[in-house]
Amino acid sequence: MPESPFDQRRYQVRHDWGVAGLRRLAPADVVVIVDVLRFSTTVTDAVARGESVPLDASAHAVSLNGAAVAEAATGSDATVLLGCLRNAAAVAGAVLDIQRRRAERTSIAVIAAGELGGRETDAPLRFAVEDQLGAGAVVDALGALGIDHTSPESAAACEAFRGLRGAVRHLLTASGSGQELLDRDARAEVLNAAAVDAASVVPVLRAGSFVAY
Repeated sequence: MPESPFDQRRYQVRHDWGVAGLRRLAPADVVVIVDVLRFSTTVTDAVARGESVPLDASAHAVSLNGAAVAEAATGSDATVLLGCLRNAAAVAGAVLDIQRRRAERTSIAVIAAGELGGRETDAPLRFAVEDQLGAGAVVDALGALGIDHTSPESAAACEAFRGLRGAVRHLLTASGSGQELLDRDARAEVLNAAAVDAASVVPVLRAGSFVAY
């Protein structure tokens, strides 16, 4: 891939948005997909219950964005993980383990899924505050383990999470995505997604399904 000023290849920890952002970044050894409401959180909880979650048509049916990014990430040799607010520290631990196993510096692309406006191939991608916070939580947790050579984009997401961590519950319920779920009487689901580091499991994509790392 030709070098670009926007591919963040100079940095170990990179951050961008959606499928386009994944493709814009230089290839990474690990891809962490963050879709807080709801794909990453739902799959994390399912895997914590011992389930295996296929990345199949049913996954795409319920996730316009997270599943699409995961599918796009399968086109590389990267290890694909799902991150959210609930498992940010666990994700960082998994990344550190991968780096130790590889015995070399490991690059990480933290991809915030965002919200797609529809299923059309040219549907616009909307900024989603919950995914900004989730990506920032993952970057912050990586930094706490010494994986802190972050791109400016990653650093900005990290500082957004650090500065707003105390307001995460409010921000998720007040966000557009949160309000949409509240309108469906799913307040408990939003509050569950806002529980930082409440889960210790990390979904990893293996043989077409998400299982526990």
